[in-house]
Amino acid sequence: MVCIRPLICLTLFMMGLFLMGCSGPSMKYKTPGAGGDLSTLAGASLTDKDIQKVLDRKPVAPFPAHLAVVRIQAPYYRSYMTESYGHGRYSVVTTKEIETDEHFEQLARLPMINSIAPLNQILIPANLESDKELRIAAANLHADLLLVYTLHTVFRVQDHDIGPLGIITLGFLPNHEAKVTSTASAVLFDVRTGFVYGLAESTAREKQMTTVWTSQDTVDESRIKAETRAFEQMLDEFKLTWKDIVEQYAASSR
Repeated sequence: MVCIRPLICLTLFMMGLFLMGCSGPSMKYKTPGAGGDLSTLAGASLTDKDIQKVLDRKPVAPFPAHLAVVRIQAPYYRSYMTESYGHGRYSVVTTKEIETDEHFEQLARLPMINSIAPLNQILIPANLESDKELRIAAANLHADLLLVYTLHTVFRVQDHDIGPLGIITLGFLPNHEAKVTSTASAVLFDVRTGFVYGLAESTAREKQMTTVWTSQDTVDESRIKAETRAFEQMLDEFKLTWKDIVEQYAASSR
């Protein structure tokens, strides 16, 4: 059919493209949720009357030790690839987004580590309020130590920060610099007492031009790269922390 009014047809066509860019599900990317608050688990937000209880905690884990590992995030965490489990002051992610078997094998090869086991949903309760729920889950695996880690990832386009669960509209972005910054943080607990043996943290960044972000997959690739590098660098930091822990506590546990 021949279009009699080319100007009207062109206008309708451009409006269609605009609506596709605004409402099409493939043209929007939602940033992931926030990281979990490790300071809450480690006792940093306790009231004065509880501080003495924290100070009274003692390291009693035997060495060589059995290590349990779990990732936590903010409540109701969701990313492009996965979502978390549980509710309360934090949630857990049991799906491996960035972690590989090699990452956990690196931990298993550390001196004074007998075995390593990730926690799963079968052992973890739905209501999560403190480190106690995770330590009980680890105890069910007969673990002596519990490594809890989290990832906090932030997107920035030009001078604009896009916070957790923010929306990035794709397809019509100007040629600006985009940065994805991820911080991986970890804390090591004594399963029996909740004593904190040490901390580890690292930050990594990925830079791209926004014109490359033409689909949800391409944006999420930047997130995965930043989070993977942050996680791997955090593991390197943890290895140094672990060396100090072994030197300080392993001999006294025998």
